[in-house]
Amino acid sequence: MSNWEIWHNPRCSKSRQTLQLLQDNGVEPTVKKYLDDPPSVEQLDEVLSLLGMEPKELVRTKEAVFKELGLGKSELSREEWLKVMVENPKLLERPVVIHEQQAAVGRPPENVLALLK
Repeated sequence: MSNWEIWHNPRCSKSRQTLQLLQDNGVEPTVKKYLDDPPSVEQLDEVLSLLGMEPKELVRTKEAVFKELGLGKSELSREEWLKVMVENPKLLERPVVIHEQQAAVGRPPENVLALLK
């Protein structure tokens, strides 16, 4: 199968488990190490639309940078959230799997199985 992409952090157990789950099901996705190669604002916006989520729903609120930037109390617009997330990719929940016009967050990893149907 082609046209699969995973936004992957090799240091994250859930991300590794999700990648393994895809491979166990015959999928060899393009692996995008998003910490080294963050998505563009446009890519992130498109994936959020596929997920049916607002930017803040894909933010890791326990990351130190979340607190450092004072994001818990801020009222940012969608565009501002997208910019902050692209500039600070550690804030992105992981992993995100994209296939054609669908996407899923691999938390838990089994969430991505819906994309196989």
